[in-house]
Amino acid sequence: MKKKVLVFPCGSQAAIELNFALRYAVRIELYGASSVEDHGAYVYKNYIGGLPNIKSNDFIDNFNAVLKKYEIDFIIPTHDTVALFLVENESQLVSKVVSSSLETVKVCRFKSLTYQRFSSEIFVPNIYKTVESVDRYPVFLKPDDGQGGKGTHVASSETEVEFYLKRSPNLLICEYLPGEEISIDCFTSLKGELKFVNARTRDRTLGGISTESRIIPLTREIEYAAEVINAQLEFRGYWFFQMKKDYRGKYKLLEISSRFAGTSVLSYARDVNLPLATLLEFMGIEVEINSNKYNVTLDRSLINRYRLDIEYMRVYVDLDDTLIVNGKVNKIILMYLYQCINENKEIILITRHEKNLGETLYKYKISDKLFTEIVHINASDLKSSYIREDMPAIFIDNSFAERMEVRKKRNIPCFDVNNVECLIDWRD
Repeated sequence: MKKKVLVFPCGSQAAIELNFALRYAVRIELYGASSVEDHGAYVYKNYIGGLPNIKSNDFIDNFNAVLKKYEIDFIIPTHDTVALFLVENESQLVSKVVSSSLETVKVCRFKSLTYQRFSSEIFVPNIYKTVESVDRYPVFLKPDDGQGGKGTHVASSETEVEFYLKRSPNLLICEYLPGEEISIDCFTSLKGELKFVNARTRDRTLGGISTESRIIPLTREIEYAAEVINAQLEFRGYWFFQMKKDYRGKYKLLEISSRFAGTSVLSYARDVNLPLATLLEFMGIEVEINSNKYNVTLDRSLINRYRLDIEYMRVYVDLDDTLIVNGKVNKIILMYLYQCINENKEIILITRHEKNLGETLYKYKISDKLFTEIVHINASDLKSSYIREDMPAIFIDNSFAERMEVRKKRNIPCFDVNNVECLIDWRD
């Protein structure tokens, strides 16, 4: 039987990557939920909005009502504070939280506890208890329970440190690390075995999220840190930590997190699906990690997702310079047409193609079975004359003149080749 898995909150980059990693898993039925309207509604097909904030007194009652209604088996928290709250209150929840132990989550959430736990290790940076104890400037100031670089400062003098501490007294005073920063993705079985360690760069970041990252070879320095951290904390499934080189070129620990790291999908490109492996372990299925061996680079940019206020059950689509462009099949339109098939929409090919239409479709491996109907018209015919009004429809054609004529005569939405992506529903 499929297990129902709820990602909460579901609008962050990590949550979007979880959707990417789990949406086609045969053992999983995936849901997403959020307390605020966010991008999760455009990504998760089974989306649940309007949940109260975890700080609300009625959160657990409302959350349990959702868990019961959708018969959720597992909850995946995607924010460190949410993870800590859910694990602390797991006895009151009707579903299992996919997380490491409470102590581990707490140590990972607060950097002061992290540094205290590993204070004897060479990979821990200097942490100054007072301004007076600082022996080297600049220093790095960061919140005890922060993430994504929020609320951090570089201070070059005692005066600057005192200024920032006056505004935020809970800032930690840390050794400044000027060198390369990396993230290390790990997987630990429920028996405590460290089965996977993968290091990746953070070549370019935006809002604390890696927008360019590549896998780098493991060194004994990195492996040692992973082994020590795994031995002293009780991880279950995926986790990660971040390191940065000091002025001598030695890696020092920045932070540890018990949650899923969004950019760990870099490993997914090597056939290592950490979210799925974690869920399988929680289901009682022991997994092995076996990855492909090649270099991978990930690059991100802002993406667009659209929600159009139209309803239709038929699509009229052109062939030349629309479905076939520059001698190649337009893969975006083809993907959209298969979406229409999944949604039981009619697809009508309407074309003035001058050559043998059957031979052209065969040449480009486009089955005529893709279309509900094929309308092959003459050069002088108006396409609007062949558009029926018995059901709501849209029209896709590269020609502005064709679109303008159809829009005027039939009053239906018309789309150019370049904006068909607006019609794609990514919520699989």
